[in-house]
Amino acid sequence: MKHDFIQYTYYVYIMASKHNGTLYIGVTNDIARRVFEHKTNENKKSFTARYKVHKLVYLETYEHIDAAITREKQLKNWSRATKIQLIESTNPEWTDLYDHLLW
Repeated sequence: MKHDFIQYTYYVYIMASKHNGTLYIGVTNDIARRVFEHKTNENKKSFTARYKVHKLVYLETYEHIDAAITREKQLKNWSRATKIQLIESTNPEWTDLYDHLLW
C-alpha cells in the first residue's frame, strides 16, 4: 500500500519593530499566513501587537518540525547582540522580507 504524505516546509523567523528594535522569534509551517497575522494584530493582546513588531527581518527553512523547534529555542537563548548579528548577516538593511514571500 502506498502512502502519500504532505511535504511541509517549516520556518524559523525573526520579526522586528524597526531597525535594532524589539525582536520576536517564532516557528510556523505557513510563513505568509503567520506574518500576516502579526502585521494585522490578529491577536490584539499578543507580544507582537503590543510592541508593534511587524517586520519580517530573518527567515530559515527546515524540512522537519523537530529541527525547526530546536533552532527556534536556540535562537531565543542567544544574546540580543548575537541575534542582531544573525539578522544583519543576511539582511543588513533590516528590509521587511514579507513582500518577497508574496510571489
